[in-house]
Amino acid sequence: MITVSDVSVSFSEKPLFKDVNLKFNKGNCYGITGANGAGKSTFLKLLSGELEKDSGEIFMTPGERMAVLKQDHFAFDEYSVKDTVMMGFPRLYEVSKARDEIYAKADFTEEDGIKSAELEAEFGELGGYEAENQIEQMLSGLGLEEEHHDKMMSELDESQKVRVLLAQAIYGNPDALILDEPTNGLDIESITWLENFLLDFENTVIVVSHDRHFLNTVCTFICDIDYGKITQFSGNYDFWYQMTQVMQRQAHDQQKKTEEKMKDLREFILRFSSNASKAKQATSRKKIYDKLADSLEEIPISTRKFPYVNFKADREIGNNVLECKNLCLKDADGTELLKNFSLTVNRTDKIAFVGIEHNSVTALFDIVNGVRKPDSGEFFWGQTTSQTYLPRDNSENFNNDMNITEWLKQYSKEQDDAYVRGFLGRMLFSGDESLKKVKVLSGGEKVRCMLSKMMLSGANCITMDDPTNHLDLEAIQSLNEGLIAFPGVLLFSSHDHEFIQSVANRIVEITPNGIIDRMMSFDDYITDPQVSELRAKLYEGTGKKIKYRV
Repeated sequence: MITVSDVSVSFSEKPLFKDVNLKFNKGNCYGITGANGAGKSTFLKLLSGELEKDSGEIFMTPGERMAVLKQDHFAFDEYSVKDTVMMGFPRLYEVSKARDEIYAKADFTEEDGIKSAELEAEFGELGGYEAENQIEQMLSGLGLEEEHHDKMMSELDESQKVRVLLAQAIYGNPDALILDEPTNGLDIESITWLENFLLDFENTVIVVSHDRHFLNTVCTFICDIDYGKITQFSGNYDFWYQMTQVMQRQAHDQQKKTEEKMKDLREFILRFSSNASKAKQATSRKKIYDKLADSLEEIPISTRKFPYVNFKADREIGNNVLECKNLCLKDADGTELLKNFSLTVNRTDKIAFVGIEHNSVTALFDIVNGVRKPDSGEFFWGQTTSQTYLPRDNSENFNNDMNITEWLKQYSKEQDDAYVRGFLGRMLFSGDESLKKVKVLSGGEKVRCMLSKMMLSGANCITMDDPTNHLDLEAIQSLNEGLIAFPGVLLFSSHDHEFIQSVANRIVEITPNGIIDRMMSFDDYITDPQVSELRAKLYEGTGKKIKYRV
């Protein structure tokens, strides 16, 4: 159990939160929510001891072990993948290395024999003999192919290192597990595996995530950071969201009733204060008015900010949208990304491209948006269509010395600075932020800039490759609602289950041996037995496994 008592933290004399009192009990998963900058990661660092609090106490039951998802992806480059995972269980790793050192000795003494026997016993008690198999299963579940299991960490790319560090955090059954954005860099299939693991995990989990489906699946409590405090709610993310909406409405309704009552009292006082026969009543009402004025508190302003996302098409789409015929493309190393890919897109389609062939999806999106050329095959956009594209890697758009206003002005028919800055203000670039240089923007800021560009385009066909990456929950929710309302055609990929389920009306999965194409929701798709049977056939012999969870 972890107990937080009267904890306060400030940065640059600005309080993040104060007088926090919380308990984190075994068998529960606690989701930490809050706006960007509210202090979610800071709170996790306080719990793990990485940061020092200004005041208060944080207590963990003696003898219990805490594991933390490491954010430094280069910290273990000199170690092997399996050793890095085993370090998540420090004592087992120490015993394993001490045991190896003794057996590596050329002059093995009697004393070494006694010591090795002791180490062997402890190694067995700690589960060392099953460790390698468990680590391999964990890595495979998190989407790291078997060919990488015996490599050095320095040989892995960023997304692969994320999977290893996540395996490190959850290995060895820690008493408390602290996870800061564990789904970042994971595909839906790996997120599914993590969800299943955490649902079976019997100890304490404290997690920050921008994935609503993940929070809904695993969380039993939500701890929300807002208004300078942390409030704990029972239930998952959806229950917390509904509760806060009800509480806000009640606060506004109560404030409105009080203000209306004060208005009536004020009118009576002004009307009869000089009337001798009514003076006593006016005085009485003045006392009531003063009490109401004292009790009337301003509704605190939330730190949450939602960008305004609204895609409007300049023209309606005709019946001919997009036709892909026998598209083929190989990567630079000869890997086949697309093989005779054919697809007809209809005027009402919002297609989610799912599955584990992410590079194939990106290749398709690049081709139909003119970024890459296919090796063979062809595609045609209808005459009534206009396109806009959010690529997975948007960095090339920001390699210049422009500020945000100058950058967006390039794509605006209206060239007035006030108009462009007003548009940016709705996307949360207010005041001097609109003059920030684009080359220093964060990942989330760049995506908001790209969304602004896309909204100004007036396109009726939108392509988005993993648009929720880098965005906070508020921006994801705004984008989610904007795309639901969008009247045009949408082609997109995402690792956000809720995002796919709420937006897509058609699912396409590119596999190594063909495509699966269904007019249905994502939840229906992943529970359809015919789809599961077809998927198994199309992945047969590839060594790749795929399993979803609703």
